[in-house]
Amino acid sequence: MRVTQSMLSNNMLRNLSNSNANMSTYMDQLTTGKKINRPSDDPVVAMKGINYRSQVSEIKQFKRNTSEVHNWMDNTDAALNTATQALQKLRELAVQASNDTYDEQERENIMKEAEQLKQHLIDIANTNVNGKHIFNGTNTNASPFNENDEFIPNTDKVTIEVASGMKLDANINPEAAFGNDLFDNLQGFITALDDNDQSGIQESIENIDEGINQIINTRADLGARMNRLDLIENRLAEQEIVATKTMSDNEDVDYAETITKLITQESLHRAALSAGSRIIQPSLVDFLR
Repeated sequence: MRVTQSMLSNNMLRNLSNSNANMSTYMDQLTTGKKINRPSDDPVVAMKGINYRSQVSEIKQFKRNTSEVHNWMDNTDAALNTATQALQKLRELAVQASNDTYDEQERENIMKEAEQLKQHLIDIANTNVNGKHIFNGTNTNASPFNENDEFIPNTDKVTIEVASGMKLDANINPEAAFGNDLFDNLQGFITALDDNDQSGIQESIENIDEGINQIINTRADLGARMNRLDLIENRLAEQEIVATKTMSDNEDVDYAETITKLITQESLHRAALSAGSRIIQPSLVDFLR
């Protein structure tokens, strides 16, 4: 086969074009830090990248969910702790008022403090965090105390998915914490103080103890779920590290390797230009100059 001058020129131009394309690819990789910039560059890497990114996004969403659950549980625990302290103070007042040495005036003074503590407990039951009533089940837009000041809470569970196929109850059962006629019993204690009824006051001590115990039991159940949530958070953190590394291994370039390839390609390109200028024979135009 006869090799013509045009064949040499076309081959050189084609090779130079491919060389430029390779250098452009390496430059794009160094600029973006990614092995591919479009799916057509490597469909296999692109498909794997979609799956890996989806996995990382899912883990990040679960971490946001656990943060929401943590916020709910932490505020609930703090509120229950304050409620326990208020009830313990009420118990101290009941023990004091049950003493035979206390007269009617002293019990009236204790009654005023007991009324404030009861109102404080009502405020705790109506705790609102970021626009949500945390002690009213799924009906977070309303307080558990109705317009008649009756404690009728929503007891539905607020369930949030914190991991794949794993859900946790973010709230507590308000009936378990503040139910069992807790507020009626406190009102009975206040009435006994107002009536200077010593036997009624002594009976209130046992009722207050029951209220303290039910809140403590509720906090214990909440604490167990909080511990489980901590374990889930640790697991998600580990999964995020692994998933991010896997995604990086699939998509990110090895800078040292890519720079080496770029330098090598530049050297080959210069060599091709130099060789091409020698191989291509002068044209008639060159002789006419």
